[in-house]
Amino acid sequence: MVSHMNIAAVENVVREIAERLSRIALVVAPPVLRIALAIPFFRSGLTKWDGFLILSPAAAYLFEDEFKLHIFGNAYDFPLPLVVAYLDGIAEIVLPFLLVAGLATRFSALMLLIMTGVIQLVVPEGWANFHLPWAALAIAIIALGPGRLSLDYFATCVLAPNGGTPGAFHR
Repeated sequence: MVSHMNIAAVENVVREIAERLSRIALVVAPPVLRIALAIPFFRSGLTKWDGFLILSPAAAYLFEDEFKLHIFGNAYDFPLPLVVAYLDGIAEIVLPFLLVAGLATRFSALMLLIMTGVIQLVVPEGWANFHLPWAALAIAIIALGPGRLSLDYFATCVLAPNGGTPGAFHR
C-alpha cells in the first residue's frame, strides 16, 4: 500500500522539476524564437544587394515586374517599386540583426509580422509553409518579449530608475 506521504513527496518533486524546466524555458525560448524568425528574412535580405546599398538587378526586376499585390482577387503593382525594394532590402538585414541581438525586439518582430502580411499578399500560396510559421514566431516574440538573453533586458537593467530592477520592457 502506497502511503499518502510518498505520493505527496513525489508530487512535490515533479512540481519542482516542472517549475525549474519552466524557468529554463523562459530563458532559452526567446532567443531561439528570435533566431528562428531572423534567419529566413536575413537570407532573403542578402539576395537583395550587390554591395553596400547597391540593389541587385534581380531584386529591382522582381519588385518592378514580377511581384504583385494580390488583393480581393486582383493583382496590383507595387507603388514606387524601387523604393519598396530598397526599404525591403534594408529591413530584411537590419530587423533580423536587431532580433538576434535582442534590441528593439518587439518592434522588430512587429515589423517582420507586417512584412509577412505583405509577403502573403504577394505570394498567397506560401501561407501554410512559410507565412503562418513566421507570423506565429513574430507573435510569440511580441507576447514573450526579448527575454533575459537580450540587449533589451541588459539596457532595462542598466537604465532602470529603480536601482536596476527590470521592468515590463523585457518580458
